[in-house]
Amino acid sequence: MCAVTTTVLVPDEQGLVTLGALDGVRAVRYAAGADLPPEAADAEVLVPDFLAADQAALVAALPRLKLVQLLTTGADAWIGRLPDHVMLSTCRGAHGGSSAEWVVGALLTVYRDLVGFADAQRAGRWTTHVTETLQGKQVLVIGAGDLGRQLERRLLAFDAEVTLVATSARPGVRALAELPALLPEHDAVVLVVPHTPATRGMVDAGFLARMPDGAVLVNVARGPVVDTGALLAELTSGRLRAALDVTDPEPLPEGHPLWSAPGLLLTPHVAGSCTGHRERAYRVVAEQVARFAAGDKPENLVQGDY
Repeated sequence: MCAVTTTVLVPDEQGLVTLGALDGVRAVRYAAGADLPPEAADAEVLVPDFLAADQAALVAALPRLKLVQLLTTGADAWIGRLPDHVMLSTCRGAHGGSSAEWVVGALLTVYRDLVGFADAQRAGRWTTHVTETLQGKQVLVIGAGDLGRQLERRLLAFDAEVTLVATSARPGVRALAELPALLPEHDAVVLVVPHTPATRGMVDAGFLARMPDGAVLVNVARGPVVDTGALLAELTSGRLRAALDVTDPEPLPEGHPLWSAPGLLLTPHVAGSCTGHRERAYRVVAEQVARFAAGDKPENLVQGDY
């Protein structure tokens, strides 16, 4: 009896090495925008590249495709764009640590006024002054998945106090319905939710109005989760501060008012972009593909909107 081999299309050399080492898996490299290799006719799994241009059109050219396995945790670019017989699996568990690290760095930058000190350094000014501290801050983390848990662990190490929120309550996690009462009690709000119809525009003028004066909004989720106009109004007034790794629109166009908004720390969607990110991603991808090749469903399957 011939052994069954699962053909997987991968976008890079790391994919060839990592997935090619799996029993029963044949990894084949492809290039987006170029002709597909002949092996694509047998491909059952497609691994799209990180933040690549739209690759959903590839699906129609893969007659045996059964699974799209992402290298990213965010799946909003693919949800609703696949045939019913094609499963979608995320890379949950690969990037939570690095994204959580960015959030801690952003909060420390805001509270310890590191941007202000850097500006003074460039101007040659010795500006000694007292800053805030992350210690003792009440931090509300909206999203209690891998990233939320990774962030909780790191914030607790800085002696901050953390409240996790998810769609429904469970031990150690508050319910989303409690947000109106929770927002006024917290010094910082961190968004780590997926982008779905339910979360789009979640942070609107009413949400922001419930945050106390001087509070910090941190978005490491997706830009459309926040109403940009409402946030700009609060930043311009000086009532709130923010740290954004994602924006709406994205990439942020030249001349957009967010570039010069007061009280804003802004980075270009790089929270997960650090050394080792491909290796970490492919470790998770290998686990998911191995399960599929063995006849089981990947553990990171997207169900419904997420």
